[in-house]
Amino acid sequence: MKPSMCWIIYNGNLNSAKFTDFAQWMARAAEDAGITPILIKNNELLPLLHERKLLLAGKETELPAFVIFGDKDLFLARQLELLGIPVYNSAETIERCDHKGKMYQALAAQGLPLPKTIIAPKIFHTLSNDDHLALFTAHLSFPLVIKEAYGSFGMQVYLVHNETELREKVAALGATEYIVQEMITSSWGKDIRLNVVGGQVIAAMQRSSETDFRANITAGGRSMPYDPSDEEVALAIACASAVNAAFAGVDLLFGPDGSPIVCEINSNAHIRSIYECTQIDVAPAMIAHIQSDLARRNGMIG
Repeated sequence: MKPSMCWIIYNGNLNSAKFTDFAQWMARAAEDAGITPILIKNNELLPLLHERKLLLAGKETELPAFVIFGDKDLFLARQLELLGIPVYNSAETIERCDHKGKMYQALAAQGLPLPKTIIAPKIFHTLSNDDHLALFTAHLSFPLVIKEAYGSFGMQVYLVHNETELREKVAALGATEYIVQEMITSSWGKDIRLNVVGGQVIAAMQRSSETDFRANITAGGRSMPYDPSDEEVALAIACASAVNAAFAGVDLLFGPDGSPIVCEINSNAHIRSIYECTQIDVAPAMIAHIQSDLARRNGMIG
């Protein structure tokens, strides 16, 4: 039996076209596949815990066959899963990708190539000392990159040129969680984005910037279609597998010898930019993969 209705969750407090655009884009793909989509803001559907029961506050309709979760509200995603609803991507995948420290640990555990990375110590309240900075500079050379644990679109990422800047940035971050990485200078201002769906690369583009070490389009980068090598394809697929992602936007850097290095994995990758660059619509492949996965779960295939 094919699924007839799905929910598409998106953030109700971020008034950006990027978030509503993704939800509407996925809704069109669902409709084309004969599935009725219902768009729901995360602040319209809350986890309700009452009398030893898991409930949902704010939605009185029947539960969907599945949920496309275009947000990072982990408690809501987990509540839906605990109610027996398949969620794409899963709460576990979103959590791994959303926190950069967790993401890089998952990648390193699989032996995947990534920049040398140090996860900063947990700090409560205000910064009382900076003894750990000596460990940063003992293992990493300037310039180095500081990334806040939570951040998207290349934001909350900082280039640090010397020890003075390092101390100033760490002091400014205070108790904010962050990681510190070597700067891959061979990939300055350029990277590639590969959209992986169901263990296959569906589309790829190269992004570049002439004015910034970051290549993100939101930060002013430009894009062009890209034909990835077998090594890049294999690495992108391995990255998605490492975080158990049904679909993901995998960003790779160009290593000094030309081999790919993982930059990051996006479990909630927006798909308009890659469509405008490549004319490849990733959404139908995402819906098709969900349908296939639901059939597998129901014992209809495999």
